[in-house]
Amino acid sequence: MRYDFVPAGQIGEGNRIQRYASCGFIRKGENMLITGSTGVGKSYLASAIGNQACSMGYRTMYFNTVKLFTLLKTSKVDGSYLKFIGKLEKQDLLILDDFGLKPLDNINRHSLMEIIEDRHGKRSTIIASQLPVEAWHDVIGEKTIADAILDRLVHSAHRVDIKGESMRKKIKNKR
Repeated sequence: MRYDFVPAGQIGEGNRIQRYASCGFIRKGENMLITGSTGVGKSYLASAIGNQACSMGYRTMYFNTVKLFTLLKTSKVDGSYLKFIGKLEKQDLLILDDFGLKPLDNINRHSLMEIIEDRHGKRSTIIASQLPVEAWHDVIGEKTIADAILDRLVHSAHRVDIKGESMRKKIKNKR
């Protein structure tokens, strides 16, 4: 499923947001991929959906992806990795923001594979990224693992590509 968002105020956008806010995709264990350039509202949308999911009783966790991978590496050192991975698996909705800012190293690539594999078809994941989905293969690296991760994430995901100018720039210009 793919939805291209257009600037606010054009017909149809509100209906899609309302559908996502109903959290039906979470009940079905479906994923959502939110892409767009800097400042267009990817994190805002992902967080708003996460907030709504919480208010509806869904277990939800949000992470900046770079910070999550740091936490995962730390948990491997202190012996809490399996417990942490188990906690991520149990969340009804896992939000990974700012995906692709740094290429994944071997440890992070395998951790991401484990997270996605554990959640596949059972729990929902939202990934927000400045990069188009087509560029994620290069960020993940190692073709076989990238193929496996993307196969589980992309093919049946709701895809939202937000177009437009940076909201931060718009706000600054209004001041």
